Amino acid sequence: MIRLLGKMGKKGAWLFALLVLLAAIQAFSDLMLPDLMGRIISIIQSAPFYESSIGNLATDVFYTGLIMLAFAIVSAAANIGVCYLASNLTMRIVSKARKEVFDKITSFSMTELDQFSTSSLVTRTTNDFSQIQTSFNQAFRFLIYAPLLAICAILMIIRKNLTLTAVTAVAIIILLAFVLLIFFIAVPKFNSIQKKTDRVNTVSRENLTGIRVVRALNAEQLEEDKFEVINTDLTKTQRFVNRSTGLIMPFMNLIMGFLSVAIVWVGSYLIQGDTLELPEMTAFTQYATQVLVGFLVVAILFVIMPRAIVCAKRINEILKTNNSIIEGKNDNLDGLEVGTVEFKDVSFTYPGAEKPVLDHVSFKAKKGETVAFIGATGSGKTTLINLIPRFYDVTSGEVLVDGRNVKDYRFYDLFDRLGYVPQKGVLFSGSLRFNVCYGKPDASDEEFKEALDIAQASEFVAKLPNQENYQISQGGKNVSGGQRQRLQIARAIVKKPEIYIFDDSFSALDYKTDKVLRAELKNKIKGATLILVAQRIGTILDADQIIVLDEGKVVGHGTHKELMKTCAVYQDIAYSQLSKEELANA
Repeated sequence: MIRLLGKMGKKGAWLFALLVLLAAIQAFSDLMLPDLMGRIISIIQSAPFYESSIGNLATDVFYTGLIMLAFAIVSAAANIGVCYLASNLTMRIVSKARKEVFDKITSFSMTELDQFSTSSLVTRTTNDFSQIQTSFNQAFRFLIYAPLLAICAILMIIRKNLTLTAVTAVAIIILLAFVLLIFFIAVPKFNSIQKKTDRVNTVSRENLTGIRVVRALNAEQLEEDKFEVINTDLTKTQRFVNRSTGLIMPFMNLIMGFLSVAIVWVGSYLIQGDTLELPEMTAFTQYATQVLVGFLVVAILFVIMPRAIVCAKRINEILKTNNSIIEGKNDNLDGLEVGTVEFKDVSFTYPGAEKPVLDHVSFKAKKGETVAFIGATGSGKTTLINLIPRFYDVTSGEVLVDGRNVKDYRFYDLFDRLGYVPQKGVLFSGSLRFNVCYGKPDASDEEFKEALDIAQASEFVAKLPNQENYQISQGGKNVSGGQRQRLQIARAIVKKPEIYIFDDSFSALDYKTDKVLRAELKNKIKGATLILVAQRIGTILDADQIIVLDEGKVVGHGTHKELMKTCAVYQDIAYSQLSKEELANA
């Protein structure tokens, strides 16, 4: 929480000082009202013997009432100022912190994203910030005013009568004891609530993402039952906490009622014994109420704040997490090779895994070459190409781009050299042109149309409503899988990088489109290096190098014809897809 408070900045610190001043003015104004009310009662009580300096009883009451009204107006104005500043400070802190968290998350490598999980990160940037926002707003509004009011009111009642002060002290002790009991019962549940909210978000996200599979397999009831279990668990915890904290206000009203009765009862004896006057008892009753209200507000804040503290810790976990992948500092790129990718004895093991996914992999892709990777599912193909843009860093060995270790590059310089098309199609909500030109927003119309032509996307784009201004829905759900892949390929082509990385990016294309697209790539982007992962033998037949992976190891390296003679794994894959005649006529 302290770390978050530091985000208010210098201007925020001045606003906070002004808030404290206004809270003090509000408390002072409220403290003046009981004595003025006592004064009015004293004036009325002494009416038969009254000799006013103004000469009129009504006039004295009127002027005293005006003074009360003035203090009430000042208190209300100060309260409005406090509420405004509290809201301003809260949003200043939350907005800045949320921006820092978002920036931090976008800088995470896949290792950190896997550590937190997407659902948990979504919960932390939404639900957790909502809790923090509510708590900060309440704290700024009352954490200065309430203690100040309570302390000053205590001083006032001590000055008036010690006996009634003792009665008030008993009420305060009972109230605080009850609030502490609720505190120790409810607070441990707050951390549990946030974790269970993560689980609800995880299940909801999985269900929405996989809704087609769920329906196709008639698994709606299974998903509903799974959600019901975790939702019921969260509901029970929240219900317990809400019921526990909900007892505070009724108990407070009960204590205030008993205190008022006790003050009147004890006060009547004191008045009878001429040790207390009626105006003093009236003022005392109001001061005692202010003391109780002040302590209650502070107590409620101490019940609310632990949940905010839990949320703040979850936010700080993100901000304190050190990126496992550190940006390089070298900006001297002169004299390097251009368009080359080299792996030198590279091994990689996922965090927490026992076996390496890649084991001593070495190869070099020269400028203008097409290097393809093929192998069984789980052989490490996608993992291998994820090491080039540093989604993960190698466990041992080196990955070189343009002759320099990728760890030496600034992120911008490294990514500027690469055109990456992921295995899973990713499009963003926005226009079709926005998606294609995502990596180069200032692309010309000619560059945009050329990219669509090469990617074999022009024909279907021309048939869309509004064509290049067609609005893509989130995730590209309103275009087919093949269309989505072609738009992604066009997005990489617009950027005109030195090195293209295609992670099984032709899998949703028919054979004809696949063949034409690869031919266009070869003809139109001459000089660029292609790193290609594929499942189809037909996609990689004409590659300059084909690297066969099996359980993370290179078991074959050469051209198609060479591998058909020397690599049994490649032969098995080839014959499972094409006949001998088709392979011979490739």
